[in-house]
Amino acid sequence: MAVEQTRAQAPAQAGAQPTRTGEQSRIHNIGYRSYDGPRLGRAYARRSLYSQSLRGAYGLGRSAKSKVLPAMLFAVMCVPAAIMVAVAIATKANDLPIKYTDYAIIMQAVIGLYVASQAPQSVSLDLRFKTVPLYFSRPIETSDYVRSKYAALTSALFIITAVPLVVLYVGALLAKLDFTDQTKGFAQGLVSVALLSLLFAGIGLVISAVTPRRGFGIAAVIAVFTISYGAVSVVQAIADEQSSSGVIPWLGLFSPITLIDGVQTAFLGATSAFPGGHGPSGGQGVVYLLVVLGLIAGSYGLLMRRYRKAGL
Repeated sequence: MAVEQTRAQAPAQAGAQPTRTGEQSRIHNIGYRSYDGPRLGRAYARRSLYSQSLRGAYGLGRSAKSKVLPAMLFAVMCVPAAIMVAVAIATKANDLPIKYTDYAIIMQAVIGLYVASQAPQSVSLDLRFKTVPLYFSRPIETSDYVRSKYAALTSALFIITAVPLVVLYVGALLAKLDFTDQTKGFAQGLVSVALLSLLFAGIGLVISAVTPRRGFGIAAVIAVFTISYGAVSVVQAIADEQSSSGVIPWLGLFSPITLIDGVQTAFLGATSAFPGGHGPSGGQGVVYLLVVLGLIAGSYGLLMRRYRKAGL
């Protein structure tokens, strides 16, 4: 009753409009202030999305459980390199047990597992919980989102593949191996893993962006990398047994890891892991390089197309 009397006695406010019950509405100032600071714009948004995605690829800023698998895979990548260095120093060897360009090929299963675990984490959850339109409600475009995610996963892959090479290089210098040869091999290895990181990140993100289900994304990425490599290796081995060595280099075009193997064999002085050592020639190496660059560009284009629709 007291409230009704107060409302009845309240004077009419300027601009107030009567409601259906005959009462008058009021606009109260509840203390919100408009933002008058600097507008950081798209560049800051891109950097923030990139840094958060890169941190997330190693579980930083996430739960303790999310850090376990990236840490384990990182350790698995680095421990063999440390063992090789220790053996080279202890035995006073004249060279490292393997070339820098061979390391990623040998450890390709670990790299594929890392991509399968982190690519869906990077993009699938945004699709599942429909947060992509929220990104685009800010001063950020589709290209900004795609570039940031692509660059973040590529950087994460480059870290996990380049750090073991750094371990090998530092160990080689400690073992007093030839500085010029080791530096050249180390540079070739870095170029190889940089190209591998771009290719694997693009393929992993495209597959993961197809489904909002993280589990499906993980299984699909593992299947693409594993089945393609297994199938190509088997067919190459059969071709080698049947003395059809000329077809072996062309078969390598159908698997991501054999593509990298072919490029580094043709241009980076690597020893081919193909059966019988039948790597691509110089002309075939150009085809390998064009296919790799085409897949990288195609992955970026497919991601742009996917997120133009997802951002609606």
